[in-house]
Amino acid sequence: MIDFQDPEGLRLTLVHDDKSGDGNPWDYSPIPGQFQIRGLGPVTITVPDLAPTNRVLIEVMNMRRVREYPDLDAPQYTVHVFEMGPGGAGAELHLQVRPDLPPVEPGAGGAHHVAFRVPNLEEHRAWVKRLDKFGLPNSGEIDRFYFRSLYFREPNQILFELATDGPGFATDEDPAHLGERLALPPFLENRRAAIEAKLKPLN
Repeated sequence: MIDFQDPEGLRLTLVHDDKSGDGNPWDYSPIPGQFQIRGLGPVTITVPDLAPTNRVLIEVMNMRRVREYPDLDAPQYTVHVFEMGPGGAGAELHLQVRPDLPPVEPGAGGAHHVAFRVPNLEEHRAWVKRLDKFGLPNSGEIDRFYFRSLYFREPNQILFELATDGPGFATDEDPAHLGERLALPPFLENRRAAIEAKLKPLN
């Protein structure tokens, strides 16, 4: 594994995992298919207190706590690994418990939220009812055009999103040409010029 930061300070890790599957190489990448990134692995979130987040992950989110390991940056603290669905690197959440760290401030180098996949709209609406049942304040269903979102904060104030698979990013683009231009949902199209003027070039 290789730890690094992007230009804005977001902490990322590249992991070689022989169990990651075949992946879906992108034909237009300058990187040969066998060396491309295969997918996303576990997400690590940092909280000051294990108990309240542990309760939400297990009782509300139906995750399983499967193992733990010492924090590499501070071995006196522990990282707890939670697993969802079939398990594996892409279905893990690593919970870093660090009461010694100050609360995060929004800005460059930080992640806004953690997103979890919901296969369809029927299950998504069931999650709204589930969060209400557990008394967790939430956004309710939000139409993002490409998918439906549902947001809530766990007790340590990490923002979670539950997002549907569909209708998908091919709704308004040919799948063979995804990513070649900036695609905007209809409700943002009238602001295209202003949005494009503030974007940083990717190359």
